[in-house]
Amino acid sequence: MWDRIKRLLRYRWMEDAHRLVKPEVLQRVKDRVTASENWHTGEIRICIEAALPNSYLLRPGNLRAITRQRALSQFGKLRVWDTEHNNGVLVYLLLAERSIELVADRGLNAFVPPQGWHVMVERLGEALREGRFEDGLATAIDEVSAVLEAHFPLAPDQVRPNELPDQPTLL
Repeated sequence: MWDRIKRLLRYRWMEDAHRLVKPEVLQRVKDRVTASENWHTGEIRICIEAALPNSYLLRPGNLRAITRQRALSQFGKLRVWDTEHNNGVLVYLLLAERSIELVADRGLNAFVPPQGWHVMVERLGEALREGRFEDGLATAIDEVSAVLEAHFPLAPDQVRPNELPDQPTLL
């Protein structure tokens, strides 16, 4: 119980994501997503959150599972599941915990086993734990893009509509 109270207090002192993430960083991340989507038919969404809402912090269970629940919730709210080929991917970054979650739609999950995503998340988490969240996001975008290129490549003559915004969402 004391751990939850301490976490609640720490989270309330966290700054807002809009103040923590500089506009030039957001622009570089957006540009990287846009560039990556020129090579595949998938959609990559980035969601950066400073801290979990109180309603998530008060839930029973370990923080890893709760963070995953929040990422799944944002996957739905940001409509990442709503793409023509069911190949959207959400890269969810929780700054307070320095953790990252990848949530892929069913079209892509058919090709990538859960262990494949888990290994990727663990590798990316290292950069975040070291405080290099822009590097972690850049690597995440590159790795997700490589998976999308392998399974959903863009044909040379194919016109690709951008189904989801490339601009990261800050919460």
